[in-house]
Amino acid sequence: MKLSYILSGGTNPYENLALEEYLLWNAEKGECILYLWQNRHTVVIGINQNPWKEAHVKELERDNGFLARRMSGGGAVFHDLGNLNFTFLVREEDYDVGRQLGVIIRAVDKFGIQAEKSGRNDILADGKKFSGNAFFNSRKYCYHHGTLLLDVDMSNLSRYLNVSHAKLQSKGVDSVRSRVVNLKELAPGMNVGSLQDALIEAFGEVYGGRPQPFPSERLNRGEIRSYEEKYASWEWRLGRKLPFTAEYSRRFAWGDLTLQFCVKGGIIQDAMAYSDGMETNFIKSIGAALKDVIFSSSEIKARLSDLAKSEPVDAGMLTDIIRFAEENNF
Repeated sequence: MKLSYILSGGTNPYENLALEEYLLWNAEKGECILYLWQNRHTVVIGINQNPWKEAHVKELERDNGFLARRMSGGGAVFHDLGNLNFTFLVREEDYDVGRQLGVIIRAVDKFGIQAEKSGRNDILADGKKFSGNAFFNSRKYCYHHGTLLLDVDMSNLSRYLNVSHAKLQSKGVDSVRSRVVNLKELAPGMNVGSLQDALIEAFGEVYGGRPQPFPSERLNRGEIRSYEEKYASWEWRLGRKLPFTAEYSRRFAWGDLTLQFCVKGGIIQDAMAYSDGMETNFIKSIGAALKDVIFSSSEIKARLSDLAKSEPVDAGMLTDIIRFAEENNF
């Protein structure tokens, strides 16, 4: 396999997400790209999350921070220069989450840190999380990206992130800070540069090849700038705020779900679904699917069942959402 790596030269989240998307659509057959990048003072939310619910947006903006939205699912995260982000970008046939996570685990092992995968998207050391991961797949192009908490200012996690009590309780802890750890606490000599070097080295060892720098001549600056404009836009980051007449929320094993409805004369005029779940396409399609539907659990159930035929979704997740509708007597 052809192994390529690229380091971001800046810390603006919109530029970094733009480069990530460009690399996604330009990964060649038989190539795996490792992209390493950092954002300064940024909250990044998942594709289907409600920014006002997940982050203290006004406080972040007042402190000259950035609010960014990525293409993948999952929950909100805080990035500063004590955090290093990684992305593996490949074609679908070469996508291997286990192998990709193996690169991260092997890299931190070089500093004497014994790490392990936990659930679908966390990596732990000493029982605490230092890496959260998220995933994207479209048109047979895939990426897997995540955070590496190196020396993050933990006070900002609770300052800018609004983590629900239900989510914390489901993980058996009582605060955000109690369940995460900085790698520097476990390996005091580690810094961003040495961690980048270890990741590139581990990348080659796990995949059995020699990683080469991504050629600059393969970068189309105009196309990257167009992606940057998208990520920086109000429409992408914040979108519309629905003037809802009804809202229902619940925490499931697969993530949070909030459904908002604007109902007039018993008909759903508009709807929005917010979630940190990984089934991004189904969640994203719920709002449009329920528009102009009678506001009743039976009609909503029928429409969601129809939606599942065109947007495949885990059967257990679909059952949870339908039961949720029935229990609330929509």
